Amino acid sequence: MTTQLGDAVAPPSNRRTTARRLSTRVGRVRELGIVVALALVVIPTAIVNPRFVQPQSLRDLLLNASIVALLAVGQTLVVVTRNVDLSVGSVLGLSAFLTAQHFADHPGTPLLAGIGLGVAVGLACGLLNGLLVALGNVPSLVVTLGTLYVFRGVDYALAQGRQVNAADLPDALLALGSSRVLGIPVLVLITLAIVAVAAVYLRSYRSGRELYALGSNPEAAALAGIPVARRTLTTFVLSGLVAGLAGALWVARYGTVDAAAGTGLELQVVAAVVVGGVAIFGGSGTVAGAALGALLLGTITSCLVVLQIPAFWQQAISGALLLSAITVDRLLALRLARALRSAEGTSHA
Repeated sequence: MTTQLGDAVAPPSNRRTTARRLSTRVGRVRELGIVVALALVVIPTAIVNPRFVQPQSLRDLLLNASIVALLAVGQTLVVVTRNVDLSVGSVLGLSAFLTAQHFADHPGTPLLAGIGLGVAVGLACGLLNGLLVALGNVPSLVVTLGTLYVFRGVDYALAQGRQVNAADLPDALLALGSSRVLGIPVLVLITLAIVAVAAVYLRSYRSGRELYALGSNPEAAALAGIPVARRTLTTFVLSGLVAGLAGALWVARYGTVDAAAGTGLELQVVAAVVVGGVAIFGGSGTVAGAALGALLLGTITSCLVVLQIPAFWQQAISGALLLSAITVDRLLALRLARALRSAEGTSHA
């Protein structure tokens, strides 16, 4: 009798292993699909214009996508928990202007100290967002839509129509935006490092894995003892921190900064995250996929420019990709749920 009971009920660990394997497989399919899409976009463009795949063109492509990919890392942490941060573009703009202004007003500022100022500005903005969402129980869409305008308004108030030019910035900062290591731009390497750190955190640390549980079912996560408010606050703080770093790197990349820096960037970031396979309803996705999504959108924009296709098609294609990604995500989620139910039924058989 004991043997029959043991055979009829599969250990919970086996069911968790099955679920983890299925989720990993779905994630790999999503990321592979982005790589295939990149190939389908790049190869025809390279045939029409072979200069598109020259080393300098590829470096420019990676540089243009690096800032969006960096923001997508922080956004992924938030979206995984079933939230969204629409203020990242404004946080980047505020951080970029304050960083540039500080370097211009204090020429002797060490490079890391100036960049640290930008990171601190982003962290403060993320902390405000997190407190309102996690402790105030206000929907993140409402909070970050409001702070999007608040942070941008503060940026314009501080700038007062002024612009910081590259001539006012230290050479070390500008060199950061143009230097390369083994032919790879330093900004791209920084983005890859942040992606790797975030990926390890989500995969290997308990607090990172709990973000997925929180996004999958917030009520169940709370009943399981997961500190929901603390985890939510952490994701917004990290998103703000990454946006602050992106603002400082924006200064290094472009040199000239005004209060309009990063305007509208939040929509590109959300699109990159969703296209990269991060479920808009939370609970699944990877930072690597989000970074690939940013690269795909940036590549499509560059290809349309090379092929001399009107600019309005860029937004239309980005919107179509976003809708397609949401549809595919929903279909994969339903298929994954059926597979898990089937696996659980088999284990009970």
